[in-house]
Amino acid sequence: MGRMHSFGKGMSKSALPFKRTPPSWCKATTREVVEQIVKFAKKGATPSRIGITLRDSHGIPQVKNLTGRKILRILKHQGIAPTLPEDLYFLIKKAVSVKNHLDRQKRDYDAKYHLYTIEARVHRLSRYYRRTKQLPANWRYDSKTAKALVA
Repeated sequence: MGRMHSFGKGMSKSALPFKRTPPSWCKATTREVVEQIVKFAKKGATPSRIGITLRDSHGIPQVKNLTGRKILRILKHQGIAPTLPEDLYFLIKKAVSVKNHLDRQKRDYDAKYHLYTIEARVHRLSRYYRRTKQLPANWRYDSKTAKALVA
């Protein structure tokens, strides 16, 4: 399937290992991994940043294979999950930064067009999250109040 506002098709991606058991060289226990995830989340790290840190610094290849749950599920179980989904948060953050640019450079028509496409993606993604009940049914994106969401 193609991208929404670009020409790429996006066919290549990384593949997960076929075996769903943790590798023999990984000696971390489930409790240790959950404690590390909670510690990183309390410092303010996003779920994807937690996974990257665990992989690169602590030698934990796949959290789901080790614990049986994904990082976001662990955070929800602990009650410290982010209120906005991560991809929606970063799209809103990008829209706010383009909006700040447009406040300084009013005649940048290219940026104005890209702000429109970014906000279209925000609306589409928020519609999906409202449908799957990950956001409240009355949640709306408003460009005037978006700065408060990412602050």
